[in-house]
Amino acid sequence: MIRILLAEDDDAMRTYLARALQNAGYSVVAVDRGTEAIPHLKNDDFDLLLSDIVMPEMDGIELAQRCAEISPSTKVMFITGFAAVTLRASREAPQAKVLSKPFHLRDIVMEVQRVFGLAEHATL
Repeated sequence: MIRILLAEDDDAMRTYLARALQNAGYSVVAVDRGTEAIPHLKNDDFDLLLSDIVMPEMDGIELAQRCAEISPSTKVMFITGFAAVTLRASREAPQAKVLSKPFHLRDIVMEVQRVFGLAEHATL
């Protein structure tokens, strides 16, 4: 089963994303900030880091850089509601997919499926 570490500081968004991904068959560990994600990256294996970019304490870009050091095989996908932040993310982590809010939960599941080369039909 594909394991996803979700880092999102907005409670409602974190809950919705985790539920949608779990309903699509993924194993999800959800945290509310980048600093809370680091121990999980050190102690567990994840296939994907799905991170908001703008978060307290440690932003998603810094988290992705730490992820690359700790777990280089973990893929990274960003979510953000800020266009300027999208440009920065694309520059500093060009291998990462960036999804801009708002998006439909089906869209996030489809993007995760694409990252892993799975069929492109969401089961929400």
